[in-house]
Amino acid sequence: MTEPRRIDAHQHFWDIDSGRYAWPTPADGPIYRTYGPVDLEPELASAGVQATVLVQTVNTLDDTDSMLSTADRHPFVGAVVGWVPLTDARLADAALATRPHPRLRGIRHLIHREPDPAWLVRDDVADGLDVLARHGLVFEVVAVFPEHLRLVPVVADRHPDLEIVVDHLANPPFRSEGWSTWQEQLRGAAARPNVSAKLSGLDTAAGPGWTPAEIRPAVDAALEAFGPDRLMFGSDWPVCRAQSTYRDVIGAVERLLSPLTPLDRDAVLGATASRIYSMSVAGPRGA
Repeated sequence: MTEPRRIDAHQHFWDIDSGRYAWPTPADGPIYRTYGPVDLEPELASAGVQATVLVQTVNTLDDTDSMLSTADRHPFVGAVVGWVPLTDARLADAALATRPHPRLRGIRHLIHREPDPAWLVRDDVADGLDVLARHGLVFEVVAVFPEHLRLVPVVADRHPDLEIVVDHLANPPFRSEGWSTWQEQLRGAAARPNVSAKLSGLDTAAGPGWTPAEIRPAVDAALEAFGPDRLMFGSDWPVCRAQSTYRDVIGAVERLLSPLTPLDRDAVLGATASRIYSMSVAGPRGA
């Protein structure tokens, strides 16, 4: 019997020496250095992870092209979530047309760095999201509670053919006010069948000294809202290195998922990501 494939649905690479990255900065401590495949591969092997989803770090086409080049050289990168200019549908369509890469499976924009908290529901952005839907691409939402999670149902309803993924469970307010509001908004997003979410970045959201017990309420709330078939494990490596080791992160998630059936655990740890990002599809995008 073939073992289920484990997938890390959220990781990054960046080259600080290239000068193309405004973040991280020296203030970010241990993550302010270049991170590439040679750094991650031993971590994956140790944790038994066979594939990853490589996610954008900055809003540039250079970053997208760099990730696609990395995917060409490293088969463990099963899917890439890049960037295109969503505020200009014509340019977004042209950028995708000139990058017909089979592993470009999603697009993300750093909406939490936009000065307009309603950027996600602007008319020009809506046109760009229509382009993603036509190309069969996932849209990842860097939702940071309380500004963005409440807008996810609006976007999902406007674009029912667009697969939407909420990164990091929208940063649950572990040590601040608003837990019940976050849960309500998470359920609102999950009520839309075209929305999924990642169990990622929870150690960063919780902060120094986090424990699996502290992040358990968020994992339980997500399982209740989305179910395992719309949840994915992601390490958020190397961002997680500011708080945790790779083994810390995946070990905590494994422990918190232990009450689930083997089939449900396999969904969160790989099968959901494989389906959403079409990682078993080797043909052209949308095939």
